[in-house]
Amino acid sequence: MDAIVCYDAPAAFAAKAATSNIPIVFGIGTDPVKVGLVDRFNRPGGNLTGVYNLVTGLASKHLELLHDLLPAARTIALFVNPNNPNHVYVPEALTAANALGLHLEVLTASAEGDLEAAFKIMVQQRADALVMIADPFFIAWRKQFVALAARWATPAIYPVRYFADVGGLMSYGADVDELEWQLGIYVGKILKGAKPVDLPIQQSTKVGLVINHKTATALGLTVPPSLLARADDVIE
Repeated sequence: MDAIVCYDAPAAFAAKAATSNIPIVFGIGTDPVKVGLVDRFNRPGGNLTGVYNLVTGLASKHLELLHDLLPAARTIALFVNPNNPNHVYVPEALTAANALGLHLEVLTASAEGDLEAAFKIMVQQRADALVMIADPFFIAWRKQFVALAARWATPAIYPVRYFADVGGLMSYGADVDELEWQLGIYVGKILKGAKPVDLPIQQSTKVGLVINHKTATALGLTVPPSLLARADDVIE
């Protein structure tokens, strides 16, 4: 094996524990230095390097976009995988919710069987909409997640456009194509002989807003023209 590519922090930690020789290239939304994955940004140390998707500030943006679409909404469900170390999102979301006069209900799910239960709790709490933390588990089960949101007629904003592409209402987050392009460049350099220790951690800051207008219509929502104008892509 010439290299290992990881798309989340748990996988990167597992790979790090498994080998100190095979180069590991990761793409994560958690600060890799703060969580102890690497020593520093400029010279990561060991056999790991990769791309840090900056998620700082996305929580407030998600809630602002929901507020623009649903100004009367007061209770928002926040879906979190408790096994994901992207913990910076939760306090930011709570702070942003308070500033907008919103009540945030934090719901957890880390396995397929948790999704139905979490949505039932969301309905019991009378949540007007939902937002989720970026997480590989949620992304892997995006079709089921979007289907549940449709079943309960719940407006939602998601962290990557994969959700909007399968019927999710809105997405705002990192440009996945850019992330994969950056990871591909590093893998290519490693295959040509570069060492991870000599490849500084890259920071990806490009984000995009996608609105699924078809889903908005199905939910009986009118997307404000100002919001449509801000979208990088509108799915009809």
